[in-house]
Amino acid sequence: MRNLWGPSDVADYLGIPVQTLYQWRSRGHGPPGRRVGKHLRFKPDDVETWFDQQPAEVS
Repeated sequence: MRNLWGPSDVADYLGIPVQTLYQWRSRGHGPPGRRVGKHLRFKPDDVETWFDQQPAEVS
């Protein structure tokens, strides 16, 4: 089993600022995460699946 990721791990994987990840969550968008106590954690497989499901928009 892989370790859970924190917000900074997800942000690094996606190449975005951590604040963007929190904004997405507040708007109901972004990869699924769960609270573990007061900490936000993500399953790496869920993040990768979410990413793969995003439209490939290149302009």
